[in-house]
Amino acid sequence: MRAILDVFLHEKYVGELIQDDSGALTFEYDKSYVSENERALSLSLPLREKSYQGNSVKTFFSGLLPDDIARHRLARYLGLSENNPFALLESIGGECAGAVSLYPKNYSLPKAFSDEVEILDDHKLKEILDLLRKRPLLAGDDGIRLSLAGAQDKLAVGLYDEKIAIVKGTTPTTHIIKPMISDIRDSVHNEFFCMNLANLVGIEVPKSKIYILDDSFYFLVERYDRISDKNKNVIRLHQEDFCQALGILPEIKYEREGGPSISQCQDILLNNSANPAIDQIKLLRLTIFNYLIGNSDAHGKNFSLLYKNIKPNFAPAYDLLSTAVYSEASTRMAMKIGGKYRPDQVLLRHWSSLVPDTKLARSNLANILKELANDCIENAHILIEDLGKENIKSEIFGDILSIIQKRAELICRQLK
Repeated sequence: MRAILDVFLHEKYVGELIQDDSGALTFEYDKSYVSENERALSLSLPLREKSYQGNSVKTFFSGLLPDDIARHRLARYLGLSENNPFALLESIGGECAGAVSLYPKNYSLPKAFSDEVEILDDHKLKEILDLLRKRPLLAGDDGIRLSLAGAQDKLAVGLYDEKIAIVKGTTPTTHIIKPMISDIRDSVHNEFFCMNLANLVGIEVPKSKIYILDDSFYFLVERYDRISDKNKNVIRLHQEDFCQALGILPEIKYEREGGPSISQCQDILLNNSANPAIDQIKLLRLTIFNYLIGNSDAHGKNFSLLYKNIKPNFAPAYDLLSTAVYSEASTRMAMKIGGKYRPDQVLLRHWSSLVPDTKLARSNLANILKELANDCIENAHILIEDLGKENIKSEIFGDILSIIQKRAELICRQLK
């Protein structure tokens, strides 16, 4: 017997996700949607009346779910197979990254913008953050159908007059909470520092804050895929990560496993972005920044396209974390730079492989490398001092600065 989920984009019916008796997935656009609209769910699922089957379907819809251990824990809690994206989305697909939502066939949708929210005081928030370790995404709670990609525990919430709220029904969330990762030292401080440093050196990132609650820290970041209309209603913006856009399964998000390369990411922007030249420079700057801070986890699911109009733009940077400060983490980068996975082997000629083979392009690259190397060191010092004045302190700040100094010195030696 077939099972069907209705798929919506911006609260508009798009088509059906179908699972047959064997577990195989099919996606079929609604014919009237195809004839009346220009926006597809994904670059890998362009508009057409013929149905999609196989990996292209599984890739996009699996990409809406958590990754790795977080997905395993979620599936175990729900009593479902982690390899069954249909069943997981049936349970939690009401509020995904971007503007996609999924509901059982003929499900009676709650009214949007109905303010189905529960404002949390500190005591209740602490309870929920503790509960999150046992029940990922608060799955199973009546009215909560949230799905967020990524490998760590997190929760999508609303912010009302600076107060955090659990959001139910179809009302969009506006922020994401990330508690401290239990086995990663000062993970909240690490991400907060790297995100703020990125902003200081001119890389677009969503606003974020760090909070302490009963000696436990958490990270609160705005959703870049949400905006407010003139009536202050929260509107979802569609987005997809580069694995979804390329039709690459999330399980193979690292280049060495078959995941996206920097060249493939550049091609996505060149061929699809509303501003390809600008967005390619943004990708190059972000690649250099990730190298400098020691973020070896910058894989294809950590880069996205954001659809404010029909043609997308490169999304703001997110999930910025210095993995190099942890001795137990892999030193191999998620994507090769000029054929090299190890950061200490990346020389100027390897960086040059990321730009066209022209004198002007190589000169511009050298300027960007030098600028970011110097700016990251200078602004890291400033950021540590400013955070200290706010009594936000961690030894990990100095550890990240040491990584930046070491890698910046390597770049500057190459430029000389």
